Amino acid sequence: MDGNTIPVTPLLGAVLAVLALLAAAVAALGRLGVARRVLTASVRAAIQLGVVSLVIAAVLRSLWLTAAFVALMHGIATVTSARRITHDATRAAGRPGRWRVRRRRASAPVLPVPGAAGSSTDKPARPGPPGQHVPGRVERSGLWAAVPIASGLLPALAIVLGSGLVPLKGISVVPVAGILIGGAMTATSLSGRRALDELATRRGEYEAALAIGLTRRDAALEVCRPSAAQALVPALDQTRTVGLVTLPGAFVGVLLGGASPVAAGAAQLLVLVALLAVECIAVLVAVELVAAGRLRRPETPTTR
Repeated sequence: MDGNTIPVTPLLGAVLAVLALLAAAVAALGRLGVARRVLTASVRAAIQLGVVSLVIAAVLRSLWLTAAFVALMHGIATVTSARRITHDATRAAGRPGRWRVRRRRASAPVLPVPGAAGSSTDKPARPGPPGQHVPGRVERSGLWAAVPIASGLLPALAIVLGSGLVPLKGISVVPVAGILIGGAMTATSLSGRRALDELATRRGEYEAALAIGLTRRDAALEVCRPSAAQALVPALDQTRTVGLVTLPGAFVGVLLGGASPVAAGAAQLLVLVALLAVECIAVLVAVELVAAGRLRRPETPTTR
């Protein structure tokens, strides 16, 4: 390392390759099923950071371009969360990662109520949990992930910029907004997945809540809210152990930039507390969207 920077040399590429291959090998030996994704994620990260490094100078010179870049980050975060939560990016025509739009069916089958006395195929089924797929709908529900991400980002970003603690300059706005969007994306993905998983596995409890008079929203929240709140555990643990176990990126970045340790600590504290606010809002909104049936999963796709 020359001074405070990591040299961009063939040695850097070799070290990165060794680390990526090590992670992929461990995943393959452990049969985790993610070895290929580890390698593709590493390659994508290298390409994306290379492109960003080339264009970031132009972006940071203009507040309008900075705003557009933040909007782009929000859009990519939305698509990522949509795929993680609702599986909308299904294997269309046997190829992973493509958005698949289902055409409205002429008629949906009428199913019997499982276990109901005198049930038959001519009786409509009780409405399932809000996260359950409804045949015939266009599967774009995952795009609702934009709402919790933006709901967490906008107030926190407005506070840190409005207070003047973070200058209204591209070089300050982009990294702070990126950290907050990343936190909101993770919280949205985790809480949405957990909420839908709970509604799928604890359908009996959901039905029981409906039977005692709860609304569909309240019944869904009773089932999925406690589990979805576990999405906040990483942020809480990071905040509790900062300085004792971890030295997060904002602290290290400011320190390597030449600021004093006190200034680096202040910047990191601002980011961590802002992240807590962002992720709490994102989790709350994501769970509400699941309970309202906005965020849902499609039926298992068929490969044509």
